Amino acid sequence: MTYCLGIRLKKGLVAIADTRITSGSETTSAKKVFVHKYGKYPLFIMTSGLRSVRDKVITYFQELVDENENFDKMYKAVNAIGDLIKRVANEDHDALRRSGINFNLFTIVGGQMEKDKEPKLYLLYPEGNWIEVGEGTPFIIIGNSGYGKPVLQRTVTYNSSLEYALKTGFLSFDSTRVSANDVGYPIDVLIFNSETFELEEHRLQEEDLKEITTFWADRLRESVNHIPDDLVDRILKKSPLFDLN
Repeated sequence: MTYCLGIRLKKGLVAIADTRITSGSETTSAKKVFVHKYGKYPLFIMTSGLRSVRDKVITYFQELVDENENFDKMYKAVNAIGDLIKRVANEDHDALRRSGINFNLFTIVGGQMEKDKEPKLYLLYPEGNWIEVGEGTPFIIIGNSGYGKPVLQRTVTYNSSLEYALKTGFLSFDSTRVSANDVGYPIDVLIFNSETFELEEHRLQEEDLKEITTFWADRLRESVNHIPDDLVDRILKKSPLFDLN
């Protein structure tokens, strides 16, 4: 499984991807983020699904890049990636089906091209079609998505700062990591500041985030302890189980 998170903000983008690859009983690490810059304009791709399909799509896209294919808007790059997904599906679908494997590739694409007024974030489906991540729910997770959503839904907004979104992203990943044994360190982190057009890339190990995860776990326990006991008593007294007379 995979954990890839993209957050779209007024001031930029934050992306986090784990590197764990599980094949049967074997576990290895591999980068799940592809980054390219057109001058100062960045584009990144994160994937969840069949590794062979992912590698083929990225190879074909790299070929477009090498042939000096320029995109002045993000949606044009996303359309190109969608076409490549369809191409790979046409090439590999039948062989995969004969082996009992479904064609599977979910893709997050983020960045800002020359004629984009603001950073963009997209989700592409295995069929090659896509949606743009909007301001109302400014994040998307592919792969193991269930455990990491609640903290994001309760905290991050389109107007959040890059630093705030990064912190919530770390907590979202940590929630997934402790609940799923197929998601793990190291993680790759991207931070794009649309005001400076700087794109930072970081590879973080478990020890790098140990202080944050310990702080978060301590505060969760402390918060539970601070819930007044009488609130629980009032809830229980409303239960039919306590009205036996």
